[in-house]
Amino acid sequence: MLLQIEAASDAAQECRQSEIVFTPDVSQRGIDGEDGVGTRRWLQAGPVFDCRYEAVVNISRPASELDQLVASATWQSPNDVTKYLMPSRYCHPEAFFELVPAQFGHLSGGSQVSAMSDWIRTNFTYDNGASDAATTATESFASRAGVCRDYAHVLIAMVRAAGIPARFVSAYAPEVTPQDFHAVVEVYLSGSWHLVDPTGMSRPPEIIRIGVGRDAADVSFMTSYGWMELKKQSVEVLRVA
Repeated sequence: MLLQIEAASDAAQECRQSEIVFTPDVSQRGIDGEDGVGTRRWLQAGPVFDCRYEAVVNISRPASELDQLVASATWQSPNDVTKYLMPSRYCHPEAFFELVPAQFGHLSGGSQVSAMSDWIRTNFTYDNGASDAATTATESFASRAGVCRDYAHVLIAMVRAAGIPARFVSAYAPEVTPQDFHAVVEVYLSGSWHLVDPTGMSRPPEIIRIGVGRDAADVSFMTSYGWMELKKQSVEVLRVA
């Protein structure tokens, strides 16, 4: 399996202490996450496997004034950002080429992204039973329902349709209900990446990034190569002084 559950360390967040324990001990190898964000672990495990991860993370990320951020001309996108304009497994911006200019074309940059995020949050129903691992942004948009992963996919597809790079972020955050691994979005505006949560459940200054990718296929918390059955999973995120 390929496991990605550990908080990334970067200029905006620092793991002050962390521990990951596998029972029984397993063969493993660490590799970099997409774009060098976070760590993934190749594991060879079975027939029964347990993992416990704990960390204390200090976040120094300031809140962005999204409405004040501007979009660069598409042709000026840097090499490592350009791929986040393209269609990906779950996000097909071409499905939104008519909707986005018709509904959000009077806006630009961060104001446009903010309006898209607000629209999704207002018009979607958070429903654990509305989607599965194969559900695309187009399907989630049609049903107007899903979980954080689906909200993120829809926003990514919309933002890319507007010519703004957008990527998927797997994360932890307090006050996510139900508490679990969380999914948010990063948009490339004013020359850097900025976090947006279309569910409205988390705030960028409190989001702990795990990894980034084109969509959920790049940053699943666990990808199995061979049959596996998930017996139990729990996530707890708490603020500490």
